[in-house]
Amino acid sequence: MNVEYHNWRSRCLGRDMELKIYGQGGKPVLVFPSSGGRFYEYEDFGMVDACAPFVEDRKILLVAVDSVDGQSWLNPEAPPADRARRHNEYDRYIVEEVVPFLRGRGHGGGILATGCSMGAYHAANFFFRHPDVFDALIALSGVYQLRRFIGDYMDDNVYFNTPLAYLPGLADPWYLDRYRNSRIVLCVGQGAWEDEMLADTLALKRILDEKQIWAWVDIWGHDVNHDWPWWRRQMPYFLGCLFP
Repeated sequence: MNVEYHNWRSRCLGRDMELKIYGQGGKPVLVFPSSGGRFYEYEDFGMVDACAPFVEDRKILLVAVDSVDGQSWLNPEAPPADRARRHNEYDRYIVEEVVPFLRGRGHGGGILATGCSMGAYHAANFFFRHPDVFDALIALSGVYQLRRFIGDYMDDNVYFNTPLAYLPGLADPWYLDRYRNSRIVLCVGQGAWEDEMLADTLALKRILDEKQIWAWVDIWGHDVNHDWPWWRRQMPYFLGCLFP
């Protein structure tokens, strides 16, 4: 498997950012790490190996990016408004730096966003905010609101980064038509540490159903915990369905 490491000084974030690319062709799959995770997390927890057949067959190109969660939503020393502003800078980094970097290397077309746990939040939020960039989503065990990180605080920056807040009132056909022409997979278990993720996934399903946006919402069993062994099973399963 071809593996590349890249880093540069982000103009949007004012700090060095790192990423790894696995493969040489296929649909770009942008991987967001879990809470406070790093770009090497997907590899360290065996997810790259789990996806290897699809990478080696050039069906997908994995692009594992860094997070700034420790400076944004997970930063206990910053007020919620500052955390939200830092996340918006991360949003700009992904859309204005990482995506053009991939395009410049010949990786065109829509991008699939994916992640586990908080990575699923990021994947879903980027997918719904930027449907001109992302045309597919695989979100595993995600939370889709930010109350557990910042409590009940709400401003425009928080609102527009909370899918369960901004999606119900979204009526713009520019967004809705793109969602309806995309592939959306939401998966969650019913085992240990999945209660909040299950509730958020079902809430997101209700919103999508009301807007006639088709999504494959797959609820796994009571033995399926919020943990990497299950995500290593789920990701290749869904890739096999989307890229037979």
